Amino acid sequence: MRELMRTNDMVMVSAVGALLDGANIRHLLLDANMSVLEGSAGAIPRRILVHESDDAAARLLLTEAGLGRELRDGN
Repeated sequence: MRELMRTNDMVMVSAVGALLDGANIRHLLLDANMSVLEGSAGAIPRRILVHESDDAAARLLLTEAGLGRELRDGN
């Protein structure tokens, strides 16, 4: 799995999830339930991951949608 994005912005998480779903790119959202520990303060960023084989397509999709600046380093 490769990390595409890390953000505290739940609207961004939702938008990226919708884009990936629309392109049939399976993804995983990590740390979504951390609000139990942080008290809903939004201090712990949510991480969006995709399979290595979908990484390039997901990055291209998000870049074309104007979200390229939000992407994590592709290492």
